Amino acid sequence: MGKTAPMPAHNFAQDERSLLCDLFEQVGPDAPTLCEGWTTKDLAAHLLIRERRPDAALGILAPPFATHGERVRKAATQTDWAKLIGQVRSGPPMLSVFGLPGVDRIANTMEYFIHHEDVLRAQTPALERQISRGLEEELWNVLRRISRLQMRNTAMGVELVCPGIGRVTANSKTPRVTLTAAVSELSVFTYGRQQAAQVQAEGAERDIAALRAAKLGI
Repeated sequence: MGKTAPMPAHNFAQDERSLLCDLFEQVGPDAPTLCEGWTTKDLAAHLLIRERRPDAALGILAPPFATHGERVRKAATQTDWAKLIGQVRSGPPMLSVFGLPGVDRIANTMEYFIHHEDVLRAQTPALERQISRGLEEELWNVLRRISRLQMRNTAMGVELVCPGIGRVTANSKTPRVTLTAAVSELSVFTYGRQQAAQVQAEGAERDIAALRAAKLGI
């Protein structure tokens, strides 16, 4: 008998995309987000062009292309809200790099998780949800790889500790700040939403304050 093919890894990016689109429908196009200056419609337009307009998406990482990217994103905000949600919900098209097998899960799980939290935590009062163990482990796998890049410019060392899952040195400088929290909270912190993250910080007070105010990310 031949070997049984391994089951494909669960795509948590699809889960987060679907839940975020449900939330978009719930709160509407003008709801606040943690992305400064952006409403939910601005955020949905960002997600759409990121996956469907590589020429515009370059502006996210490359400042020379930022003006073009922002122009395309703003144009996308003129799309009917229900249609815009439907386009985001349908996921990346086959010709998109994100449509390649496995790329959606690898590149989009954290992206959609963070933006899902951007909407949940910006509401008054903030909306809450339960994070599954499977999603926690998936987020931790991403955080272990990306945290050094996200924290590379901090003035102090940073240690991330998630009880029951693991720890990682995101920056090896001294003095060091140790952040202890659930993976979801460490992810929100590491991706530049420090004030919205519930973490326990240990270290010198001035270093903790500086880290909470630092510009984190790529």
